[in-house]
Parts: sequence; C-alpha cells; structure tokens
Amino acid sequence: MADFTTSTHRAKWIFTPQELRDKYKAANQRAKQALEKYGATRMEVDIDGSFSYAEPQSDAKDSAEKRPKPLKVEEEQLLRAFYEFKIQDVCDAFKFPRKIQATALIYFKRFYLQWSVMEHHPKNIMLTCIYAACKAEENHVSAEELGKGIEQDHHVILNNEMLVLQRMLEAARMEADKIMRTEAPLLFPPGQLALAALRRANVVHDILDFERYLRSILSRQQSTQAISELSVSLNTIDSLICKLEAPPTSKDVKHIDRKLKSCLDPGSHDKSKKRKHRSKESSTEVQDLS
Repeated sequence: MADFTTSTHRAKWIFTPQELRDKYKAANQRAKQALEKYGATRMEVDIDGSFSYAEPQSDAKDSAEKRPKPLKVEEEQLLRAFYEFKIQDVCDAFKFPRKIQATALIYFKRFYLQWSVMEHHPKNIMLTCIYAACKAEENHVSAEELGKGIEQDHHVILNNEMLVLQRMLEAARMEADKIMRTEAPLLFPPGQLALAALRRANVVHDILDFERYLRSILSRQQSTQAISELSVSLNTIDSLICKLEAPPTSKDVKHIDRKLKSCLDPGSHDKSKKRKHRSKESSTEVQDLS
C-alpha cells in the first residue's frame, strides 16, 4: 500500500466520485452536441484509430421534435453496466483466466471516461477490450476466433483496437519524441528505443505486464540476449530522458548564433556594426529635422 500512494496509477486513474460524474457528464454533453449538429452521434473509426462523426443526415436540420432523443447520463451508466456483465460472460465462455477478464473490464471502464456510449457502441468496444486484454496478458486469441465464438463481425474488433489503446499509443509517441532528442539514437538500435518508449508509456497507463512482454519478444526471436541485459539498455535510455533539459529558446542561442556568424564570415561583424551606425545616424537626423 505504501508504494501505491506514490504510483502513477493512483495519480492518473483514481478519481473522486465528483470527478467521475464530471467526466461522464462531459462525454454525454459532447454526444448531445453532435446529435444537434449532425443528426446522429455515431463515430466512424478508421483502421489507424482516427475517427470522425458520420455524415450529416438529410433531416439533421429538421425540427428538434423529429430528432432522436439523446441518452441521459444515468441511461449510459445502465448500458455500461450491462456490457460489463457481458464481458464477464464472454470471458467465462472462452474460459479465459480471471486476469484477462479484469484487464478487459479496466480497459472498458477507462475508455468510457473519455467517450459516450452514443459515440461508440459498448457492444463493439466490449469485444475489442477483451481482444486487447488477451494480447496484453499473452493469451493470444485471433479477432476471427473471438468474433466467431460470439457470432460477431471480427472487423469491428480490429477497427476499434487502435481507439481503445489510443492513450497508450499517444503516450508512447510522446516518449519516442523525447528519446529522439537525446543521444540514445546514436547509442542504441531502433528496437530498443521503441521498447523504451513503450515501457515509459506503460508506467502511466499500466496496460502491459512489461517484463512478461519482454520475455515473449525474446523467446519469439530466439534471442541470446537476457532480459537483464535488455533492461540495462532500457534503464540507460530512461536515464538519458530524465537528464533531458527544456529546449533552448531563441534568446538562449542568440549570442551563440552571433559568434557562429562571425566564425563563418569574420567580416559580417564589421558590416553589422556599420549598419547599426548608419541606422543610428539616420535616426538622429530625423529627430533633428523634427
């Protein structure tokens, strides 16, 4: 428990009851606004995780009486509870370990902190969360197998996968950007840079059992490198990121830039002084005339 008080899970994923209510309300409000604007709330998701609202309906601008009524926050909560129970049902039917069921439920709950069920149907998100949980817990099952087992289109699962894991991916991209500003790209191979970014993102979002994930990668590649050796590399990259300073501003490099110009063209300093002198004389003449 002592470790939990300083953990990123507590900092990022534990909320007060009021904070939860605010998040659900904000998602619900956004979906209502989409309904008013587009005449529908459903979002289209591309395979790369990008999304957009469906094309406006022909009657989107008709009177408010003809538009469908949005769900209330309480109705959304009831629907989420129904599909959380369904997650347990599906996991039991496939005889998945309890850890997969728990991970799938966590993914599902976190997803709907950001989105409304009016934007992404919980039946589809439920399946994707189970699929992602299987991958994270190294209990691989194909999307086709999962979809066939519950008579659902497996493309729905794959289309939503990037969306469910979007926060993790965004965090990993941000960490990769930091890594590229250090000397790590000159010291370590690209694969280790990617693993370092993923590990740092996972600290925040707690999606993978990372050491188990590393073991899986090394076994598939039949690598002779031990996890301890790889961890040393990842820790070194981590250390380089921690030492990374804020990017210098124009003001910080102004003096150095002047020195550089002088090195490149020693006469440029004299030319600059002459221009400033002429500018000062012109300014004095203007003042005298006035």
